[in-house]
Amino acid sequence: MEWKTYYLDMMLIPLGFFMTIGYHVWLWHKTRSEPFSTTIGINAHARRFWVPSMLKDIEKKNILVAQSLRNLIMGSTLMATTSILLSAGLAAIISSTYSVKKPVEDVLYGAHSEFSVALKYATLLTIFLFSFFCHTLSIRFLNQLSLLICTPQDVLSMVTPDYLGEILERGTTLNTVGNRIFYSALPLMLWIFGPVLVFLCSLAMLLVFYNLDIVCGSGKAKTILNDESNYV
Repeated sequence: MEWKTYYLDMMLIPLGFFMTIGYHVWLWHKTRSEPFSTTIGINAHARRFWVPSMLKDIEKKNILVAQSLRNLIMGSTLMATTSILLSAGLAAIISSTYSVKKPVEDVLYGAHSEFSVALKYATLLTIFLFSFFCHTLSIRFLNQLSLLICTPQDVLSMVTPDYLGEILERGTTLNTVGNRIFYSALPLMLWIFGPVLVFLCSLAMLLVFYNLDIVCGSGKAKTILNDESNYV
């Protein structure tokens, strides 16, 4: 294993990976310290009032509840199906005989030995399997919520709005984690063509995530949500 063949892979791949991990650690800290400055914090705050609001008039809102939970379950099912299909395809590629034509200059495009190719596909397979695991757990919690939310409160005293809200939060959190793990596999898919593309794709995805996760005018959103919470 020559250094000139693998040095781009050894530098750019971990750098892109740790940038993604570092961004999500920073996002988690910002969501905990300033929840109304991120979409994740605002959505989590709104979900706390969704279950009590639906339970107040469940007889009239049962169709709305069923449709909302169905949409969440369908989204998780789609992502879980996609992840397991990609995992099956990658497993088939790994188990079969596979050869890659080496580029003209390994120094520019990275390593394409049999070991590096196997490592690339094994990494992708692991990520897709973790995404599948998170989405299947999300479906489990959302299905549980869809059954319990219509249960009469006087029949099962332990099925409280707080308990149902916790189930909803677990299901949606696992859905979000599964999606982020799935998205992290997209730059690694470009690893097949070289480490430079992985690094550039990681930078581009961080910019996209930042624009989607950070909310401008968080003070106004906080005021609106606090006013709404007073009426719940």
